[in-house]
This record gives sequence, structure tokens and C-alpha cells, in this order.
Amino acid sequence: MEPSTSWIFSLRDLVLSSLKDRGLPIPVDREICSRWQQGLPSGPKETVLYTSCMYQMTPMIQKAVENLEKFGATRGGAASRVAAVAARYFGGLVLRPDKEHLERAYSILRSIYNMLRKSNVEVGLLPDEPYSGALLYELGFVEDFASYAAEVYKYFEERGVRRVITVDPHTQYVLERIYPQYVPGFDLDVRSYLEYIDVSRVKVKISGFAIHDSCLYARFLGKYDLVRRILAGGNPVEDPYVTGRETSGCCGGPAESINPQLATKIALGRAKKLAGLSRTVVSACPICLANLSRTGIVEVRDLAEVVEL
Repeated sequence: MEPSTSWIFSLRDLVLSSLKDRGLPIPVDREICSRWQQGLPSGPKETVLYTSCMYQMTPMIQKAVENLEKFGATRGGAASRVAAVAARYFGGLVLRPDKEHLERAYSILRSIYNMLRKSNVEVGLLPDEPYSGALLYELGFVEDFASYAAEVYKYFEERGVRRVITVDPHTQYVLERIYPQYVPGFDLDVRSYLEYIDVSRVKVKISGFAIHDSCLYARFLGKYDLVRRILAGGNPVEDPYVTGRETSGCCGGPAESINPQLATKIALGRAKKLAGLSRTVVSACPICLANLSRTGIVEVRDLAEVVEL
């Protein structure tokens, strides 16, 4: 079924409203973003570890879409208008953080933080870091994105941040490749935490897994080989088509907000192909992690969960 225009604009209204009220694209408790920092020093501010709250809230984005889909959000007409009302007034009640999920997200972020420290990279933490705005851009609301991105850049400028280390491909891509196109004078140094891992010291805790590459990391940000160098000690199972740089499939995540049914079909197809290599899959993207996990076909681990220094 083709997504309705009214549904897409209802989604835009939800995202913009939530960004204005809570600084996040979905109506959830903003404190979920920074709880993983408890007990850690705030550190220097020139170089910061920036989560954009992606690991913390990604499954809740999916839950939001699933709930609104139940209202008939993508069907157009009256059903879509009901979904828009639900999004506006009840979204905060629907999107309850799941404790188990949050604890896993916090564990992943602490693992990334510890790997950076053990690689002699000192990073600062920002308890009130803003969301990057990636979802606005990925949904095609470019003017809204440009306006929001300028605010995010101002936030970093005012705090003296010069280098941002990201933890996921969507934030890395939007900051590295898109912000410079829409934010005048943007000059932050944007790096992925993957670049800082001391590969010579990596220990991989599992073996015989398949790698699911983020499309952004593999084909747009040049991280395909780096991910393999980091995971080489686990002897990942490769296939020239299923895990190839140019031929590996998408998890379906980018279509999730626009057409959840299509996203599910893509995820199922991708999970089945990966399962042909191994029932254990390693990814380095919170959206891939959530989307493939819900298929129930493969066990998906995050890269930060399976490596240590």
C-alpha cells in the first residue's frame, strides 16, 4: 500500500512538535538520553562523544510507528486524521521506555566510551546534547532540517566543541555530509568512534557470525573495510553477494516511518539471507539492530557488544 500524503505530513507535525517540546523527534522522556553517563566524568568539551540519543530511542521510534499504524496512519482519509490526533495528544503516553532495551543501549554506549578511553582518546560528555535532526532530512523535510541543524550547530559552538565523535552511521552521515551543505560556516570535525579503536588490541568475544553492514557506513562513509578489520578476530562468515560492499541488502529501517509494511518485508528478506550464513549477526547501527532483531530470524549483536580492548 502506498503511504498517504496526509500520513507523511502528520508524521512531520509529530516530529517538529516533539523537537520543539523535548528536543527529540518522538515524545519520550529526555532523561533517557543521558542516564548512561551516570558516574562518568564530564571530561573536556573540545572533543565530545555525541550519541544523538539514537541507541536510546530507536526502538521507541519503531514502537511509535507501529502504534500509529494501528490507527490506520498510512491509509489516508479519516484513519490518517485519527492517527494525527493520536500522535499529537497521546504519543507521550504510548512511547514508554522499555527498561531492558534502555539498559542494553546504555551498555553499548558505555562499551564505546570505554574503548575510546582504552585507545587513549579523551572525550567530554554533554548531559543535554541535542538530537541531530537526521530523521527530518531522511523524511525529506529539508527546510525544517536546515533550520533545526543551524540550532544544533549553535549549541556546539556555544560550548566550545570542535570535534564530535559519533556512535552511529545516521548521525555520522548527516553531520559529516549534510550539515556542511545547509549550515553556513559549519566547521566541526566529525568522526566515528570506529576510527579511534586500536585494531591491534581488539579482542572479539564471539566467532562465526555474519556481518550486516549499515548502508551508510559501507557505501557512503567508507567504513566497510574498517568494520572488517575490527571484527577480523571473530572469523566472520562472508559471502560475495550477501555481505558484499556493493551488494549487501538494507535492513528496511529507512522506510520504517513512511511505509512500515514495506520495511518489515525488507527486514525479513535481509534476515533470511543473513541466516543462511549464520544465525548470529553483528551490526554497528542502532536502526539495523532494532529492525533485524524484530524479525526473530537472527540474533543481532552490536559491534560494541562483541569487541573489547
